Amino acid sequence: MTDNGQKLLEVRELTMDFGGLRAVDSVTLDVCDGEIVALIGPNGAGKTTFFNCVTGIYTPTRGEVVVHPPQKKQQKINGFKPNRVTTLGMARTFQNIRLFQNMTVLENVMIGRHCRTTTNILGAVLRGGKTRRQERETVDRSYNLLEKVGLAEFADEFAKNLPYGAQRRLEIARALATDPFLLLLDEPAAGMNPQETKALDELIVRIRDEEKKAILLIEHDMKLVMNISDRIYVMEYGKKIAQGSPQEIRSNPKVIEAYLGEETDA
Repeated sequence: MTDNGQKLLEVRELTMDFGGLRAVDSVTLDVCDGEIVALIGPNGAGKTTFFNCVTGIYTPTRGEVVVHPPQKKQQKINGFKPNRVTTLGMARTFQNIRLFQNMTVLENVMIGRHCRTTTNILGAVLRGGKTRRQERETVDRSYNLLEKVGLAEFADEFAKNLPYGAQRRLEIARALATDPFLLLLDEPAAGMNPQETKALDELIVRIRDEEKKAILLIEHDMKLVMNISDRIYVMEYGKKIAQGSPQEIRSNPKVIEAYLGEETDA
């Protein structure tokens, strides 16, 4: 959307080694306020490892991950645990769906609110006014998010009974429940049919525009990437090989050779 918005995420020279294997090699990437940024590349390029370093699942071998939460001071988050990264305002979804299958759709989203409530064990036992008020707010906010992703009618259904595409949207709603300033989506369209992918495309843009969230996504669906991204980074064998607008990436010879091939005409 903009090239000069406030930087929210700044990754500098990020490197991740596993024994003798360098999975991510000196990758630098920024995400600014109001942007949808895509990270693409062939399988094994290091994209999910990059996400795992940014969100606290791995501590990078070297490099810096710095967040700039709105109205707060910047923080280097290398080595932070995933729950602390989430509390700071970065939420993610995973390639493999990680819902609580035997809980309701509404309960799955309510769990995402946990990091934004202040009730302690004693408060939960005594159920004072503050506790009850927070519970009500949690239910209301969670239901509101289900409306936004088109799942309100399934609020009391078990998560495991949802169609695949709806489970993907539920994961996004749960991530949004943490009130992030940056949403990281790891292959959100994986396994979706064209109709579900189109609905997802529209949902991601709505989240950016209506919820005012910046988004960083890994995705193999090139049509979706080209449709919604403001900027695209391309990785191959752990290295960043290109960055730019969808138009620039579409016509970049290195990218065509590495990854896009005939799909550039899609």
